[in-house]
Amino acid sequence: MATIEFGLMLQQNYPDHSAGDLLAFDKRCIQALSSGFTTLWMEDHLQWETTVALECFTSLCYFAAEYPQFKVGSLVMCQSFRNPALLAKMAATLQLLSGGRFILGIGAGWKEDEYVSYGYPLPLPPPRTREEQLEEYIRILRAMWTSVPATFEGKHYAAHNAYCVPQPSPAIPILIGGGGEKRTLALVARYADWWNFNSCPVEEYARKLAILKQHCERIGRNPAEIKLSYLSTMSVSEDPTKVQRHPNKHFIAGNAEEVIREIEQFREIGVTHCMFRFLDVETVEHFVERVVPHFA
Repeated sequence: MATIEFGLMLQQNYPDHSAGDLLAFDKRCIQALSSGFTTLWMEDHLQWETTVALECFTSLCYFAAEYPQFKVGSLVMCQSFRNPALLAKMAATLQLLSGGRFILGIGAGWKEDEYVSYGYPLPLPPPRTREEQLEEYIRILRAMWTSVPATFEGKHYAAHNAYCVPQPSPAIPILIGGGGEKRTLALVARYADWWNFNSCPVEEYARKLAILKQHCERIGRNPAEIKLSYLSTMSVSEDPTKVQRHPNKHFIAGNAEEVIREIEQFREIGVTHCMFRFLDVETVEHFVERVVPHFA
């Protein structure tokens, strides 16, 4: 059976916390990690009303420099926020400066108030259009990283004789996040190096994975080429009164034995990387002490 590695979802925003609070919390969590953790991740949101929110790419550059033992990744960047050719250049530069430790997660975008507040074109395009945009975005990224110069003319995005030098080496993995069965998973099958789906029970993940494999079969791609990852919130304690669950999102929650059992179920269907949000440092420490050794 394949080994499984872990990633930490950094705290990008949290109500009533200052930027200093967020940074201190993230650092304390990182200090508590063990060798089972190999990646640090940050989501890409620009605002949550008055809540402090750290910008994703800038933060990843900081954490890549501060913690060279980890790869860093976006989970996931919104394709509408940054010109695709510019992001290709930014990503190539981070790949160079980090020694090849960047994973670019990208998604179609959804949070309309950010589009309104930051002046992005409105109305927010329907899902089909955003998926079309995402495909063109990824094609420009690939072109910028493999051709000198790069040219792409699409319906939504374009790049003309664009130079991205130096080109990234090693190649930057592209992670596509989402579970849209007709369009998103078709894009994963065609373009992704990693796929992430989040906050669901293993049965739902397995159902989406079966559909992904059907898309791969249709285009003649080996699904084993796609690294499977899963994101959830982790709540583990031997005291049941401290275990937290959510009414709408699936947490991996319970005592150490229960948590190990559920992660094993994800590993059995092919997941090799689990990213977790932690609500407090105590939970990180307990996870590292009681769960990670099982997967060493």
